[in-house]
Amino acid sequence: MTDPARRTGPALEAHRRFLLWLIPTLDKFPRAQRFLLGDRIETTALDVLERLIEATFTRERRDMLQQANLGLEKLRHLMRLALELGFLDPRRYEYAARAIDETGRLVGGWLRGKPQPDPDHAAAS
Repeated sequence: MTDPARRTGPALEAHRRFLLWLIPTLDKFPRAQRFLLGDRIETTALDVLERLIEATFTRERRDMLQQANLGLEKLRHLMRLALELGFLDPRRYEYAARAIDETGRLVGGWLRGKPQPDPDHAAAS
């Protein structure tokens, strides 16, 4: 079996792993906040996932990666708010912050990376 990160990219795979942890964690929020702050966090995280998927499967990825970066910054603030309101304990917040930072570093590296040569164009030359 092949490594999923090789097929989809490390940023997408890291964020997918974060979502696997995040969604059940949001279910532990108090009922009223599960449908307010919890929903906003989940929607933002899923939007980041969509931007990373789009970036994976298109050549014009800069805009999508910048949108993913913006979404990650929104997530940082929303998660800190959840901590400050007492909906996340410090241990869970630390895990989330590290996971978001990891994805952010991977997206940043992807943004700074050299454009890959087009295999069809290289073969025709």
